[in-house]
Amino acid sequence: MTDDRIHVQDFFAVRAADWDSRFPDDGPAYTAAVETLGLGRGDAVLDAGCGTGRALAALREAVGTGGTVLGADLTPAMLEAAVRAGRDRSGALLLADAARLPLRNCALDAVFAAGLISHLTRPGPALLELARVVRPGGQLALFHPVGRAALAARHGRTITDDDLRAEPVLRPLLAGSGWHLETYVDEDDRFLVRAVRAA
Repeated sequence: MTDDRIHVQDFFAVRAADWDSRFPDDGPAYTAAVETLGLGRGDAVLDAGCGTGRALAALREAVGTGGTVLGADLTPAMLEAAVRAGRDRSGALLLADAARLPLRNCALDAVFAAGLISHLTRPGPALLELARVVRPGGQLALFHPVGRAALAARHGRTITDDDLRAEPVLRPLLAGSGWHLETYVDEDDRFLVRAVRAA
């Protein structure tokens, strides 16, 4: 494991216990973002970088009892918080790096990823790995419950043109990783990118 991955684990491990209480009103935004994927009954979906599993119930609702819902996260403490919250009843939890998933090629219909993109050590190869596990025509949703400017302000920064989530940067990055960007929304109350897996 690289030092960068250890840094990510350390960052989230100390925040896991009170993560949900820090962001108590995000539930409806997660549900709305999941709905943009247009998942069907019986579909298979991964919440990549699932954290405490806040999207798992909405994903389960979308795919029904016959579908498959997986939540993968690099930080054991986040998965433990998901279990304490009972979210493991909505999907199977995996301790896994989004850049190296224990899944077969084309196993999924979609990937949902909330807040993941900014924590990827090597975003291109990680997005390529997400493409590997999604069937052609499947979807990817990159989501955050606040937009780039609001998130930067929260952290005392300003957004720049070379921000990874800026459309001119993200579009070619996705294209080079097997994805076609279809929808890009960056508003104060949400950041949402929907991309389709290229054939």
